[in-house]
Amino acid sequence: MKTWLTTALAMTLVTGGARAQQPSGAVDATLKRSDGEPVRLSHWRGKPVILFYEDKDSVRLNAPLKERLFELARERELMDSAWVVAVANLEKFNFFPARQIALSYVKDEEKKTGVPILVDLEGTLGAAPWKLPMKTSNVLLLDAEGNLLYRYSGRMADKEVELFLALLAQLVGVKLGTEAHQ
Repeated sequence: MKTWLTTALAMTLVTGGARAQQPSGAVDATLKRSDGEPVRLSHWRGKPVILFYEDKDSVRLNAPLKERLFELARERELMDSAWVVAVANLEKFNFFPARQIALSYVKDEEKKTGVPILVDLEGTLGAAPWKLPMKTSNVLLLDAEGNLLYRYSGRMADKEVELFLALLAQLVGVKLGTEAHQ
């Protein structure tokens, strides 16, 4: 029943608005860690994955969602219930010496936030099957098997945040929406 509800809710959430058509089935990609080591997104399977894909000019667009997610996870002791994967779109900096400067900035951000940040130097997530816009904030939610359930590009309005939290709540089995934020 939970799988059916999650699927039904996901189908409701991925239609209309600023959400683009998404691939079906489990999706994967190879990106790099800030130290240059390749890593596949499938590394984070086994739990739901909240993925933020942003260029340097859009990192603050969905800061309220990031702050709220952290607050909810801390309040409800859910830090281990889902993976949060940050991916920096560095394609426009993939040349010497800009690449090293950009990677240094990412490493500094990792230290400040305590969250590992992957880098996309090749525009991998802008290509098929992902086809994410490259110059904005993208918020994605994948289930534990790597199926893309939700994606949104741009600044999320309160209504979108609530829809996102409702789907995440289904995946982790805890209420996270408006009633939880009061």
